[in-house]
Parts: sequence; C-alpha cells; structure tokens
Amino acid sequence: MKILLISDIHANYPALQAVAKYAPPADFDLICNCGDTTVYAPFPNETIQWLKRHKAISILGNTDRKILKLAKGKQLKKPNKPDKRIMYSSTFDALSKSSLNYLKSLHKKNIFHVSGVKVGLFHGSPEDTDEFLFNTTSDDRFRALAKKAKQDIICVGHSHTPFHKQFEGIHFINPGSAGRMFDANPAASFAILEIKKEKITVSHYRVPWKIKKMKKALRDNHLPDIYISMYEQGLKLN
Repeated sequence: MKILLISDIHANYPALQAVAKYAPPADFDLICNCGDTTVYAPFPNETIQWLKRHKAISILGNTDRKILKLAKGKQLKKPNKPDKRIMYSSTFDALSKSSLNYLKSLHKKNIFHVSGVKVGLFHGSPEDTDEFLFNTTSDDRFRALAKKAKQDIICVGHSHTPFHKQFEGIHFINPGSAGRMFDANPAASFAILEIKKEKITVSHYRVPWKIKKMKKALRDNHLPDIYISMYEQGLKLN
C-alpha cells in the first residue's frame, strides 16, 4: 500500500501541480489530504477539482471550516487583519457550487483501514482540530496522545511542519504544507507513506513550483502584495 500524504494546500494549485508531477497520482493506491484545502491563494476550484478527480480522502481544516461559516451567512470573528480577511472573502466569492458542495461533504476527521492498519486523518491532533503539533512538540505530549490513540497511524497537518515520530507503537506523521511553507523554503512539502505487511515507512519530500504563476494570479485578483512576498520567501509575514 503506497499513500501520497498532503496537507495545507491553501488553494495553491501551482504547488499541487508540482507535487503531482514529482509524485504522479497514478503511482499511489491512495491520496490523503489533512485539510486546509482553501484560502490564501486564488486557485480553490482547481485545487478541489484535482482532489475530486484523484478521489483523495480529505478532511476539513480550520480555513475550510471558516469558508463553510461564510456559506451559512455567518460573520467571521477572526482573522482580524484586513489582509487576511480578504483572502477568505475572495475565496468564498470564487468557489463554484460544486467546490462548495465538496467542502460541505467533508468532516473534521477520517478513519479508515488499509493493509490491516488503522489510519486516522486529523487536521490539528486527535484531541483538538486546532492543536498545533510541531517537530519540536514535547515527547510527553506525543506520548499522551499515543496512549489514547485508537489508530496505528495518525496523520496531521495545521502546523505546516513535516515530521514522522513514533511513540508507544503509534506513528505520527505531518507531511508539511503542500502550498504554504513557513521555514524560509517556499518549496512544496509532502510525504509518501508505504505499508508493507507490518512495516511502515515514511519519506518526506520538497519540490519547487511556479511562483510566477501565483504572483500573476494574486495581482490579477487584486489581492494583498504581502502574499507575493510570503510565497517568494516561504515565510509567514502576517
């Protein structure tokens, strides 16, 4: 069983295309997406259509949940900064009915079995969808989660930080962000999970993508220039 793990695409379709070129979907048995599919780049429909086309197993992230709030006519309390809020409103305005229905069909988690192994997809952590798990998170925290775990493999996103850790026999995997890394390296991040009998292996990868296409789209859609800087530098500047 070979699984392509992605997360936090944030509507960055050019980066997703680069991932797919390096790791062709046809080479995998499954594609799993740990949420934050939308917001912060102007390609939400293209991104969602790609996930649908390749039958990815996806869950909701915090940005996706806020888009669904807007769909219900609710006001967002956060983010407060205008340059962030416009990324939510522009995403919601751009979403097709099909794309919005796709988001509505997703849940905060997805649990499934493959090759005799139980896998859980969560955005933050199994206990809190908004919890940040980093490669620097304490071992005690991972052990506490492992002791309560009901899955053999726990895949998360949210922190945009790639890691693979094992505690109490439980594997914790974050593929990093396929669309918006914050470690001063703009290259898209993803992971490949392989399950062969009882052996579980995880490999992380980074691939460059066409930032010029992103810059043009941001400018064409009159979106804040700070996002051009963020994508160029691979940093979170707001």
